[in-house]
Amino acid sequence: MPKESEIADVLGGLASLASPKPHVSTATQKSVEDVRGALEEFGECVRYLNTRRSAGAVLQLDSEAAVQDAIFLILRPWVPDLVPETPTEKTGNRYSIRDFATKALRVVIEAKFVRDRQHGKGISAELHDDIEVYRHNPNCDTIIFFIYDPDSNIPDERQLRRTIEQSRTYDGRPLRCVLILKP
Repeated sequence: MPKESEIADVLGGLASLASPKPHVSTATQKSVEDVRGALEEFGECVRYLNTRRSAGAVLQLDSEAAVQDAIFLILRPWVPDLVPETPTEKTGNRYSIRDFATKALRVVIEAKFVRDRQHGKGISAELHDDIEVYRHNPNCDTIIFFIYDPDSNIPDERQLRRTIEQSRTYDGRPLRCVLILKP
């Protein structure tokens, strides 16, 4: 029969397991380049889930919402203050919904799913509209555009990259734009 002191030691040990663990990773320890690196692994993460031997989760990336879900699953463990779908301030006569934001990194992540050839031709205008909205946001120094184009409907990816990733300054404040294209 265990002694009372032994039982107390065991229970005390179990209590420490139940207490919340301090969160080691913080957004301030991560950088925009870390987020970019994680998003560059998007295809590998999706491929792993979709080719596993078990009948586990399979990602059907057939909409912008599905791409957003995958991005959130990839980034959230590394960026603890990542917040999905938050309306931004009203600009002009419209509100914009940013896909994800992290105040600690001062980053907005916009996910796009290229639906068809026509959408692929017009994606540049859509990205420029987003830039126009976010250039006014005091909590945004970087916009990461993640574009999932499964059928290669963007006619000239190099030209799109040149027009989006150019140096920008608005009212004396730089705004960095990063473009990640994935099929």
